Amino acid sequence: MKPAIQHTARVHFRRASHGQKQVHAGEAPKNPVGRVPRVARLLALAHRFQRLIETGVAADYADLARLGHVTRARVTQIMNLLSLAPDLQEKILCWPPVTSGKDSISERGLRFVVAELDWQTQRVLWNRCPHSIECFFNAFQIDQPRLLTNGEY
Repeated sequence: MKPAIQHTARVHFRRASHGQKQVHAGEAPKNPVGRVPRVARLLALAHRFQRLIETGVAADYADLARLGHVTRARVTQIMNLLSLAPDLQEKILCWPPVTSGKDSISERGLRFVVAELDWQTQRVLWNRCPHSIECFFNAFQIDQPRLLTNGEY
């Protein structure tokens, strides 16, 4: 009797359509660690919206709101991120991935910085209070609003 031939290879399995398993040669691809912070995605979206308006694909914020199935107010909040100083935008876009839990920075937490149009003042506010709405209330000695039961202010 002839000896059995053995072949060793690395394989990994992936799910295909309808839950079927497929065998693929090589090691499984590395999953990215963490996710891009939401505010970075919103800032990138604001830049995309701006391009859509500049190229004439969308006429105005109302068009963008209709296309995105959101309110005009929400589109305005997103577009207001474009008024941040360029270096602050770069910091947001290069923010490290979120590996667990909530984002350390939020669009809502940045609204008080975005509301200031002077870039120097924005930088001062950013350095004083880089990533939380609670810091905003502390920085300006404002009574923090009561947290509602659904986790919103």
